[in-house]
Amino acid sequence: MDIIGKKYLYFLISIIIIIPGLVSLILFGLNLSIDFTGGTRFSLLFPGKVKMAAKEKIRNGLIKQDIRISTIEISDRLVFVRTSPMNQGQNDKFIESIAKEFKGVKQTEFETIGPTVGKETTANAVKAIMLACVLIVLYITWAFRKVPKPVSSFRFGICTIIALIHDVLVVVGVFSILGHFFKIEIDSLFITAVLTIIGFSVHDTIVVFDRIRENLKRMIGSPFPTVVNDSILQTLSRSLNTSITTLLALVGILIFGGESIRWFVVALIVGITSGTYSSIFNAAPLLVVWHEWKEKRTKN
Repeated sequence: MDIIGKKYLYFLISIIIIIPGLVSLILFGLNLSIDFTGGTRFSLLFPGKVKMAAKEKIRNGLIKQDIRISTIEISDRLVFVRTSPMNQGQNDKFIESIAKEFKGVKQTEFETIGPTVGKETTANAVKAIMLACVLIVLYITWAFRKVPKPVSSFRFGICTIIALIHDVLVVVGVFSILGHFFKIEIDSLFITAVLTIIGFSVHDTIVVFDRIRENLKRMIGSPFPTVVNDSILQTLSRSLNTSITTLLALVGILIFGGESIRWFVVALIVGITSGTYSSIFNAAPLLVVWHEWKEKRTKN
């Protein structure tokens, strides 16, 4: 299997996957939850299965108090509501009106986040991702400092980050599309998912890079593209088996897990799938492209 020989085809596939998400990000952005914009979220527990009529009653009760509604989601006996900021007095009036309509309904959660806290959360999320990227480059550069020629350890770090950015763009792009067309919101759990995806992506890439380092010592005199291609094939089954078993567990959580973690799990599924692809078909081939460009430049 000549993966390196078809590297530009795999790069093209990545670009085709990323472009719709980038276009969506530019045109629509992300549908941010109150974690980032500020607002109120609460949940209502009904004694029986919630009917669609209850959704309209809830909507009308909030509109009467001039409260802007973000989302109303129904899951069996639970209703999850997100709105503009509400004070305790407004909440008490709303619960009182709903209790008159539906016997036995209870509020199980009520949380209000101010816009200042939301902005701080956004800033901290960006800082966390940027810090993770910088630390990854530094660590990989140090860990591969004794790699044999013709490549430098710095290239391993940069190629890892490029593959990592690919995975983040895929996930963020998918959720931008979901947010615009299906009103799926980005909350703090999404940032947790992104950081988890970054860790998984780096782990998968390092497995391939470590085998390249070993083969550079064993296959002295072999062309660099051949060393890289052989290294990818030697680690291919391990990468696929690790990813597939992880995805199977996530699918189980997605099917039987609760509503509150559904989109967190979806983000992980998309990210791990993308991470497996980028580790095999992007990260290592990028090393070859860099090496070939460097050789041409040296000859000229």
